[in-house]
Amino acid sequence: MTAETLHQEIPNLPAPEVIVIERSRGLSALQLRALWEYRELLYFLVWRDVKVRYKQTVLGILWIILQPVVSMVVFTALFGVLLQVPTGDIPYPVFLYSAMLPWNYFAGSLTRSSTSLVGSAHLITKVYFPRLVIPISGVMSGLVDFAVAFLVLIVLMFFYRISPTTNTIFLPLFLLLAMVTALGFGLWLAALNVRYRDVNYLVPFLVQIWMYLTPVVYGSNLIPEPYRWLLALNPMTGVVAGFRWALLGEYAPGYTAPDGLFFVSVAISLAVLVSGAFFFRSTERTFADVI
Repeated sequence: MTAETLHQEIPNLPAPEVIVIERSRGLSALQLRALWEYRELLYFLVWRDVKVRYKQTVLGILWIILQPVVSMVVFTALFGVLLQVPTGDIPYPVFLYSAMLPWNYFAGSLTRSSTSLVGSAHLITKVYFPRLVIPISGVMSGLVDFAVAFLVLIVLMFFYRISPTTNTIFLPLFLLLAMVTALGFGLWLAALNVRYRDVNYLVPFLVQIWMYLTPVVYGSNLIPEPYRWLLALNPMTGVVAGFRWALLGEYAPGYTAPDGLFFVSVAISLAVLVSGAFFFRSTERTFADVI
């Protein structure tokens, strides 16, 4: 019995609601309103990622501090002591850690978001929700690690008696740029990873190479002046240099105050995010079948 026949036999029954599904165009195709409606799911996915990451570990959340500190000690011995990378009046551990902090957040967020769809296959094949929630949760969960690791930077600056500059108020903007960059590339890689599992092997290699192309362990002043514009093509250069500019100011060699090249990096990050979101949505309909 159809809904129309049932309505004729029972006059008081409300008329059936007709829903017309049309192809979305422009920004509406991203279904940003649906992301807001499923914000509670995003919260629980973020909380799940944080708990699972350090579940059944001996040191637990201490890994958040141990990993960057050990890396800082190793890089300080190699680049600060042996190679004597110039850092001006800034002690190399502070110079290094102020850049490692946003870089580690970006690297972890990119890795989690790029593999998030395959890791959530059990959800994608059973329940409907905006798939964008999954890679976004991978980026958001890294904020917990960032906040804890930031305490180490505060201790370092206090130990070396370095006062933060007034530019510190701009740190959230540089952190937002790191989030945008990680999410943009993460959306591209996550969608490709559903069909091509080579992405699982590509991402660690990509992150390793990318770090040395970013002035993390060295200052941008080591790059010859005619070639420094190439650094603007790397969106993470703006994030790393921005953190040093905000925290250490003009006392950090190779610091980059927001200038024309910085805004080129911002434009590239936004372009990658927008294109990645549309590519993700265009391939989303096949996730459940392919994954």
